[in-house]
Amino acid sequence: MNRIHAAAVAALSTVTLTIAPAISLAPPTTGTPALTGPLAAATPSAAAASARGADADLGRAPGDSPHAPLSPAVAGPLASGRGDRGDVGRGVSPLVVPGDLVSREVSFSGGGGLMLQGSVVRSREAADAQPGMVLVHGAGSGPREKVLEEAIAFARQGITVLVYDKRSVGYSLFRRSYGDLADDALGGVGALRRQPDVDPAKVGIWGFSEGGWVAPVAAAKSPDVAFLILVGANGLAPLRQQTWAVAAALRKSGVSGPLVDVSVPKLYRVIADGGMFPEPYFDPAPVAARVKQPVLGVWGVHDLLTPPRESPPRLAEALEQGGNRSYTFRFFPDADHAAHLSPDGGVTRLPDLAPGYADLVGSWVADVTSGRVPTASVSGPAPVQPDDTVPVPPPAWWESAGMQLAALSLFLVAFGGYPVAALTRRLRRLSRRGTATASTTPAAMAPRAPTAPPAPAAFAAPAACLRPARVVSAGGLVTIAGAFVFLAYQIMIGGKLAAPGPVVADRPLVWLALQALTAATAVATALTATRLARSWRSIGVGERFRLGLLVAGGVVFVPWALSWGLLLP
Repeated sequence: MNRIHAAAVAALSTVTLTIAPAISLAPPTTGTPALTGPLAAATPSAAAASARGADADLGRAPGDSPHAPLSPAVAGPLASGRGDRGDVGRGVSPLVVPGDLVSREVSFSGGGGLMLQGSVVRSREAADAQPGMVLVHGAGSGPREKVLEEAIAFARQGITVLVYDKRSVGYSLFRRSYGDLADDALGGVGALRRQPDVDPAKVGIWGFSEGGWVAPVAAAKSPDVAFLILVGANGLAPLRQQTWAVAAALRKSGVSGPLVDVSVPKLYRVIADGGMFPEPYFDPAPVAARVKQPVLGVWGVHDLLTPPRESPPRLAEALEQGGNRSYTFRFFPDADHAAHLSPDGGVTRLPDLAPGYADLVGSWVADVTSGRVPTASVSGPAPVQPDDTVPVPPPAWWESAGMQLAALSLFLVAFGGYPVAALTRRLRRLSRRGTATASTTPAAMAPRAPTAPPAPAAFAAPAACLRPARVVSAGGLVTIAGAFVFLAYQIMIGGKLAAPGPVVADRPLVWLALQALTAATAVATALTATRLARSWRSIGVGERFRLGLLVAGGVVFVPWALSWGLLLP
């Protein structure tokens, strides 16, 4: 990925109002430093698929965290309160679980020697030497409670589960390393293998959403990982997945055209090029090809954040290319990105897991850790994905983050400088009038030595030239600011349900108004240039420069607006 100078990144970040990708790239707050054959039946064409519902997940914790209000079965036993936790640097109470389970606190070393804290959860009646599983949750802040529902469900299936607080060191909106996160997970595997009631040969990793990129990296690194479970996992690069999620949410809201096909992908490409989208082009296929452990893949048919029709075949193809046919893929009806139940097509996440999900995990883990490794299989209803993803390659040099910053700087000087110059000139005139008034006093009217005549004033531009120039200045500034604010808002809320506002002719009314203003700015630029050429000899040098700079900004603005879809039908 190309990167620009740090100053350019900071400036572009300001312009784009700290836009971020991702699948749910909310900043974290925790951590203490130290289709192949079997898939044919499960992958219908896009035309045959249908979508329901919509909502935002980018999540303002959104889609990437399976956390929802706990179900009554869990919430009841947890209502008794919490004691003190002895975790280093946390100062919070321990993880409290229902009465049929027990929890104990552990600390372990993650990537780069970072100390992490977690909880080991198991059934109170469980036998010794049972399988273990480390839970790796999705993007954003990562307190262990985010996957408490899953930890409880899996522990009741006879699995000792480790949940831990995600790192905050080296993890932010703009920076993260899947390698470091994988090392954190492997640190958890090591800690779980050392537990007296866990069989060290039967410890695996469960990865959800972003964890679906991280967990395979860990499994490919270490033979200590006995099995791999992926939930809502992606077979696509993060930038491509996130672009699809936001565009698909807009389409479900009735929006089509250049906003969806051009503007949203372009903004993500510029963000990634500016270093504000971490791991944008991470390719999960080569990593999956190195995974030799048995794999269980789980998807809700109404996954609105991961392309559920495209991702499983890509992962299966990569596994088989690496010689691994020990995978089981399962699609759950009425379930969302996290395989939780959803009453409205993936928009609302209920606290309950999809029926049969926890049972499948329990039986599958028991089989693979007992030597009964299943052969490639896919089952469940067809996933719903009406729109295909599209490639989101790095931008060409002329549309890179650096060039965008240069264009925005020109627009600020050209469009913003025009009214500033006019205001400065008006203030000077007012100052001269004040001087003229002062010269009428008796002292000022006394005889004085003759002075040289004043220099002739520069001629101002005619009104016919100034009227369209004002449209260029105001229209350009409003269009650029409005477009970035609107796109930033859609990206920050988009992921499940877009909020484009009223839609007219398949376009949000706000975007339609911006397109009309863009067209008016382009026309006004042509009129200003024509009238400036006609009056060139009759105006002063200062006015020539001011209007010439404005026209130059307008000339650059036209192809810029075309590239962003603002002048496309």
